[in-house]
Amino acid sequence: MKKILSLLLAITMIVLCGATLTSCGGGAMPNFVVPAEGFNTEEEVTITFYHTMGENLRAVLDDYIVEFNKLYPNIKVVHEQVGGYDDVRDQISTEISVGTQPNIAYCYPDHVALYNLAGAVVTLDPLMESTITVNRADGTTETLGFTSAQVNDFIKGYYDEGRQFGNGLMYTLPFSKSTEVLYYNKTFFEEHDLKVPTTWAELEETCKKIKAIDPTSIPLGYDSEANWFITMCEQYGSDYTSASGDHYLFNNKTNKNFVKMFRSWYDKGYVTTQTIHGGYTSALFTETKQGETKSYMCIGSSAGASHQKPADAAFEVGITSVPQINPEKPKVISQGPSLCIFQNEDPQKVLASWLFVKFLTTSVEFQAEFSMESGYVPVLKSVAENELYAAFTAKADGYNYVTALSAKVCLEQQAAYYTSPAFNGSSTARTQVELLFIKCLSASADSYGGDVDKLINAAFKEAIEECEYAG
Repeated sequence: MKKILSLLLAITMIVLCGATLTSCGGGAMPNFVVPAEGFNTEEEVTITFYHTMGENLRAVLDDYIVEFNKLYPNIKVVHEQVGGYDDVRDQISTEISVGTQPNIAYCYPDHVALYNLAGAVVTLDPLMESTITVNRADGTTETLGFTSAQVNDFIKGYYDEGRQFGNGLMYTLPFSKSTEVLYYNKTFFEEHDLKVPTTWAELEETCKKIKAIDPTSIPLGYDSEANWFITMCEQYGSDYTSASGDHYLFNNKTNKNFVKMFRSWYDKGYVTTQTIHGGYTSALFTETKQGETKSYMCIGSSAGASHQKPADAAFEVGITSVPQINPEKPKVISQGPSLCIFQNEDPQKVLASWLFVKFLTTSVEFQAEFSMESGYVPVLKSVAENELYAAFTAKADGYNYVTALSAKVCLEQQAAYYTSPAFNGSSTARTQVELLFIKCLSASADSYGGDVDKLINAAFKEAIEECEYAG
């Protein structure tokens, strides 16, 4: 089905773009030219925005659309919640084939790589670099493109995701982000004089000590097997994928070795994962009933901090960065939605879309309020200095304000964020390393004569074959 969709998109590309994929869908040349006359503030224009926001976040967005319209009353923004992230991707993929895609959308890198089969996503470089002046309704002006101060205000790891497509061009801007953090039972750690681990070697030792204190426990829960695998590749500096050439590079000795190490942890009862456990491991972390299996550490999304808080503040939650191979060169995954703009035969719609995207991504006030409401992390450094946001993070503690504590930790590790290469098939790689990691951790090696190495080799080989078949 995916191959059929890809073919349809490639054919549509010829119709929509009147050009080859190289010049229209992510090749060496930008695919949008800013009109010399700039943006027409006298002409009414309507733009559509697909996202996944719930009612509370839509209310924040509506408030700021009002503020945006004070500057640009001629731009009408129509926005729509389209299920989850995959629903947004699937609906837009279908609409691209008939030319009815929205103007702006929430996106992940692999979504954009899929849309780029049809050359449907605007490269942002010409817009970002434009020096054209735009007159606003309040009597002020702004430069169509970014100022150097605006570019420098973005958290670099989030901003760089927009160029992860193999050609150096910018396709997305970060909107709201999350990462992974290590939640730990601070009350338990202090009671038993346990050191908060900063490396994987320290984490193993901590798991060993916890197991000795509470033999029925599973000391660590890790919610995302794919994130775990990919993060270890990044921390070790080993190959995972590439946006060009041979895409699937994860079948190597370094990766097999760390998978085998974590298999030994699983065999000792040190760790479980979301799939193996059958649900988010926060349920183990927040468990307080006597006689029930508990975890005393959990690695999960920073945006899920509210779910890591036990009922009735039964213990204090500590939050820190995920363990590292080398704490001097930390690597932490960057996740969360970005924004992309779609091609349109009317350049004024593209320009209006850009002005709105620029407004949302560079407004400190919007980023602060949206982040506090969503639990995601703002994409601008200067939000930390915003009066409301500073007051929010100042309340950070391990009881009532765990969400604020999570945000504070995320902002402190902003230099550590990384993103993976994006290409049509990068989501397949993510799925396959997740499956192989689950298999390598928990599957019986009996079919391989009890040889764990043979099990691991087979799992890696199968994952590569599945990637290549799907691609």
